[in-house]
Amino acid sequence: MTVPHVDPTVRHDVVFLFDVTDGNPNGDPDAGNRPRTDDESGQGLITDVALKRKIRDTLALAAADDLRYGIFVEAGHALNPRLEAAYTATGLSLDKKTKVTPDEAAQARAWLCDRYVDIRLFGAVLSVGKTHALGQIRGPLQITMARSNDPVFPMDHAITRVTQTRQEDIDKGETTEMGGKWTVPYGLYKAELYYSATRGKQTGVDSRDLELLYRTLDMMFDHDRSATRGRLTPRGLYVFSHPDAFGAAPAHRLTERLTITRTDPDTPPRSFHDYVVSLDDDGLPPGITLTKLIG
Repeated sequence: MTVPHVDPTVRHDVVFLFDVTDGNPNGDPDAGNRPRTDDESGQGLITDVALKRKIRDTLALAAADDLRYGIFVEAGHALNPRLEAAYTATGLSLDKKTKVTPDEAAQARAWLCDRYVDIRLFGAVLSVGKTHALGQIRGPLQITMARSNDPVFPMDHAITRVTQTRQEDIDKGETTEMGGKWTVPYGLYKAELYYSATRGKQTGVDSRDLELLYRTLDMMFDHDRSATRGRLTPRGLYVFSHPDAFGAAPAHRLTERLTITRTDPDTPPRSFHDYVVSLDDDGLPPGITLTKLIG
C-alpha cells in the first residue's frame, strides 16, 4: 500500500522551512550579488529558480545511476541536442519540412519525460530549434519563491586578496586587492510546493519520484555548500496529502495552518531557536493526511 505523501495519484501541498546563517542564499546579479529582498518589507527572498537548481543538482545524486533520473537543464549541456535525441529515438525527422503529427510529438515528449526527472516534475519548453513541434510540457510540481519570516539585513563585508589580478599592478608595488562579500546574518525562510496529480499522470510521475524529491529537500543543502552561502539548514517539511487528484480543500487553508512566532520580539533573530513553529493539525478537512517529514 502506498503511503499518502508519496502517492502520485493524489494532490499534495507542501510547506518547506529552511534557514541561512551568515551567508548569501540567493544573490541578485543586477545588484552586485546582494541578497534578494522585498524592497518594501525588507524580507529576504529566494527565487523558485534557485531552489529548483538545487533540487536538480541533488536529485540526480540521490537516484545514483538510474537512467530515468537524468537532468535536462544541466550545466555544460546544450538543450537542443537533447531535444533532437528525442526525435531520433522515436523515429522522427529533424527536417522542418517534414510534418510531425500530434501523436508523434506526444511520443517524443513521453520519451523526454521518461528520461529526465526535471521535465517530469517541473515541465519544460521544448519548441526550440529543429524540435519546434514539441511545444511545451506543464510540470506537475510548482514551487513558490521562498520568503523570510522577518526582515533580513544584508551586510557587505570588505575583503582583501594577497595577489593582484593584473601583472602591471604587481609591477607598481601593489600587494593586495580589495573585494566584497554579501551575507545575511540570519533568516528563516518558507517556500511552498504544489503537486498536481493530473499533470503528474501526464508526465509519468511515480512514487519513487516523490520519495526522492522529499529526500532531496532534506539533503540538498549538504550537496550545495559554499563559503558564500554560509550555513543553509532544512528546518521543516510538511506534506498535506489529499484523498484524490482534485483535492479536498484549497491549498492556502492547509499551508496557513503553520505559524511562526518569535520567542523575543525585541531581539533580532540569530538562530532557529529564536522561533516557535506551530502546526495546527486538529480538524483537518475530511480525507486530508498530514505527514511531518522534518520538524
